[in-house]
Parts: sequence; structure tokens; C-alpha cells
Amino acid sequence: MPQSPASRLPACRFQSFSEPSDPAEVAPRIAALRQALARQGLAGFIVPRADEHQGEYVPGHMARLAWLTGFTGSAGNAVVLAEKAALIVDGRYTIQSAEQTDTAVVTPTRMEETPLDRWIEQNLPPGGRLGYDPWLHTVDAVAKLEKAAAAAGGTLVAVGQNPIDALWSDRPAPPTAPVKAHRTDLAGEDTQSKLARIQDALGKAKVDALVISDPHALAWTFNIRGGDIEHTPLPLGYAIVPREGRPTVFLAPEKVTNEAGDAIGAVGEIAPPAALEAQLAALGAAGARVRLDATTAASALATLIRDAGGTPDSGTDPIALMKARKNETELAGTRAAHLRDGAAMVRFLTWLAREAPGGQLTEIDTVAALEAERARTGLLKDVSFTTIAGAGPNAALPHYRVTQASNRRVEPGILLVDSGGQYEDGTTDITRTMAIGEPSDEMRDRYTRVLKGHIAISRAVFVKGTSGAQLDALARLPLWQAGLDFDHGTGHGVGSYLSVHEGPQRISKLGTTPLEPGMILSNEPGYYKEGEYGIRIENLIVVEERIIPGGDRTIYGFETITWCPYERALIELKLLDEGEIAWINAYHAQVWGNLASLVEGEAKDWLEKACLPL
Repeated sequence: MPQSPASRLPACRFQSFSEPSDPAEVAPRIAALRQALARQGLAGFIVPRADEHQGEYVPGHMARLAWLTGFTGSAGNAVVLAEKAALIVDGRYTIQSAEQTDTAVVTPTRMEETPLDRWIEQNLPPGGRLGYDPWLHTVDAVAKLEKAAAAAGGTLVAVGQNPIDALWSDRPAPPTAPVKAHRTDLAGEDTQSKLARIQDALGKAKVDALVISDPHALAWTFNIRGGDIEHTPLPLGYAIVPREGRPTVFLAPEKVTNEAGDAIGAVGEIAPPAALEAQLAALGAAGARVRLDATTAASALATLIRDAGGTPDSGTDPIALMKARKNETELAGTRAAHLRDGAAMVRFLTWLAREAPGGQLTEIDTVAALEAERARTGLLKDVSFTTIAGAGPNAALPHYRVTQASNRRVEPGILLVDSGGQYEDGTTDITRTMAIGEPSDEMRDRYTRVLKGHIAISRAVFVKGTSGAQLDALARLPLWQAGLDFDHGTGHGVGSYLSVHEGPQRISKLGTTPLEPGMILSNEPGYYKEGEYGIRIENLIVVEERIIPGGDRTIYGFETITWCPYERALIELKLLDEGEIAWINAYHAQVWGNLASLVEGEAKDWLEKACLPL
């Protein structure tokens, strides 16, 4: 057999391919949990895919849902009762959940059909006491769960100690990554200025203090970065920002570098995480009204404040929108990051075009090759998420993660690669779907319909106040016309050297936040044919103001900042109108203009051909 290209590639620095879960472990772990619940007089227990910060990505020692059920997706809940158990996930994970868990013990359930509260209402036995960990659910979520338990004739019970922790014998240690300063010339605004804006917002909201429970908000406010979460430069911690005076940041002192400590110390105090409860109690004792972020603050925080005599105020964290609206420095940085990332993608696609026809490539080979090209920039800090490289039927899994066990050869058909990089000046996220060999007519049809939706979002103009939910249908209409759709949002927000998934902005049926200039979003419609192939096309876009001659309203549109050619072999020209063809040709001309000087030799030749007019 010819030497595999993988043997000529460096090992991945930021990604591994070990099997993350074993369905055979699920039954004994569920049985052990049921025994523990019976000893506590509980009829069941809720296990969310969450840590105390309600983040999308959780550190290893908080991955309780994965440990119990085998499911490693980024969203989901399990409910374990004495006689039945459900794993409730959204449409992205329908196939993955069934593959990763033991379906003889746990029933995968689509959230769209049976959400968590409805499942509880339908299945909790009358008089049943349903346990939950108050550090893993928000105030609003607990209220919803209480209502569901009551409707079933039972009660929701907060537990002092999560029962899974006593069963998890080889539980990983908490992360200890150093907390570093994020330079102001990259952030574009110093911490003192950010705190002044936050405190002004607290005054207008008539609250006495804000608890920062979202690590993204913590990192942004204090211009710090960490490494406690895989692929996302976050320090896990909290802060309390009073309406007047100096804030307190709660971080493990041994993790804070001298530079970061000096930067925080110039504007506030640093305290160990164990001091958080005492300070919340002190605010409560003083009768303070304390704002908690409704989307990330644990129910336990509200209880601590309320029990001490204060008033927890569950609402909007003012930092979320401040962080979402990138300043000019952040936008300049992300544009620069996307140029070098685009050049890395072109080198990777050139390699793929050369190696794929030999029939020896695997999904892991493609992941390693792409990471190596990004590393060649000399500025890569990490990948922004585990690269999705799906060949054939694996491409039909929107959040597929290749392992040694699932690794497929890249054979004639479709290869979908969704990837990104973390650079100090910006976070990237791009998806390209490539034809390996001659694609079928159906593949060309589906790809072109996805591309039409992608172009519709790129070209959209909309009045100020428009939300992502109002734009989402534009990406779906070409698919709907053929009786097709996709089961994920069209776009998510993206941070500035922070999380590749950032709220509150998004383009989806649930995206109610108005889009504003400076917000970065993804534009990624798709199509997935289970068991055969999948298609997704993704660029990042920035909301910008547009001047419409003769108009009398404030109008916004999108600036595209991702630069990489589309797959010409999958474009069915007869499905495109003249305006769409002109848009693709103009985009490819920009790709060539932006990247030609950043690549050379074979890659430059490949790029020139890929960017020729249709």
C-alpha cells in the first residue's frame, strides 16, 4: 500500500482523535446513579450539558452528561428516572446521540418534538421528587422545571452535592491554565473605559451591582484571556461589579500571571473563587439589588443573594451587547486574521486537490493537514473548535468529530470541512464542501441551493431593528422550494479572540436580538442527506451601515470577511440567476485580489483557476 499522506504530516497539536465515549459504560453508570438517587429519596435527576457558567463548551471535570450517557455534543439534557431515561437533544445531534449512547437504557429524544419540561411533565410519577444541581441551571430554567414537575404532581428538589461526582472515580482535575493579559492594542479599549460603560448601564438599570457569571464577559471586561476551555481562550471565574467603586474578580490566584494581576489590580481586586459566596451574602445583607445574567447565572447565585436578604435581579447582562459590537481595532484584527486564514485554506485545498485522487487520504489526514497550514502562519494560538472533516455519510452529521474508530477514507463523493483558528487578533470559522471525483446531479443541485441561500444572506439589506430571525428564511427559501431544509441555525455570533460561538446575535428562528453594526456572524446554510452526504457553506460576515440613495431609514447590510473559493465542480449554473452569478464572480475576484500575494507556486496556480469567472 502506498505511504499514507498522514505519515508525512506533523501530529496535530491542538486536536486528538481518541474515542470520547463508550456506549458499553452507559448501563452500569445509569444503574449506579439510580441506586444513589434511591438512597436520597429522589425519583429522578436532571443532568444538563452545562457547568456553573452555562457555557457551550465545558471543561473535562464538568462533562457529566458525556460521562453518564456517552453523548459528547455541545447541547443536551438527560433525565434519569427509576424505570426510564431520556437524552434530549436538538436536531443537530439526532444521529450522533443514538450512536453514542446505549439506546437500550437511554432513549434519544428530539428537543423540537419533546422539550425537557414537557418530558418531565409526561413522565415524572405523581409525588416524585426530581433532583437537580442548582449550579447547573439558570433561574429561568429552574422556574420552568418547577412548573413541569408540579404539573406532573411532583416536586423539583435542589441537591447540595451532585450525585454523579461521587460515582465518577476517574474524574479529571479542574483546569489550571494561566490567566494572561490581552493587550489594549488588540482589544481596542482599556478596562477602565469598559467598566465606566458597565457602571453607567447599572445606574440606568437601577441595580446596585452586577455578577459577571459568563467567562466570555469576564475576559472581555478585564482584557484577559485564559485556557480553561478547549479551543476557547477563557479563564473560568466570576466578577462582581458594583454600581460605584472597584470590582472584585474571582480567580484562582495561582493561575493569574503577574502581568494579568497587575492589569486587574489597577482597576479592581482579585479574590479566590471560594470568597464569592461570602461577598454575595454581604451584598444580600446590605439589601442590594444584584443583576444576574438570565442566560448564564446559576440559580444557586440567586438563592445566595435572596437568603441573605438581597434581591436577585435576573435580566440582561449589559456586557453581552457591548462585547458583540466590535470596535474598529477588533474588526481590523479579525480582517487580518481572515486573510492569513484564507491563505492557509488555499494551501490546504491545493494539497487536497493533489492528494485526494490517489484514494489514500483519510478524514484525520485532512484535519492534520489543515491544522499544519494554519500553524505555518506562526500566529496560530489554537484551533477555534475541533475540526469537522466528514467524508461521505459522515458529512451528513452537522457536528461530526472524527475519531480513530470513525475515520473514513476520502473517496469519490463529498468531503465537508468546517474549521477555524484562534489568533490573538481574531477568531475564524469557515466551511467548504468539496467534490471528490465526479459529483452526482443531485449533489450539484443541493450544493447550488445551499449556495443560493448563502448568497441571499450575503446580499441582504435590512432596516435597523431587524433581528436574525427575520433574515433566517432567506437562507432556506431555495431549499424549501425543493421540499428540503436543514436543522440548525443559519448563523451564530463570533467573538474577538474569544468563543467561535458568541451571543446574543444570531441568524436563526430563535434570533430575536436586533443586528447592529460591528456584530460578527456566520452565514452557513446546509443540507444533509442521512447516510449519504452533507453540504454546508460558511463565511463570516460583519453588520455594517449602508447608504441607500433616496432612502429615509437606517439600513444595514453585511461585509463578508472570509476569503476562499467555492467548489466550482458542485455549482449548477442553470439554478443561478444573473445576479447570483455576478456576485460569485465578484467574490472570487476579491478572493484572488486579497490572497494572491499571500500564496505562491502550486497554491497560487490553484487559486487562479478556482477564481476564474463562471
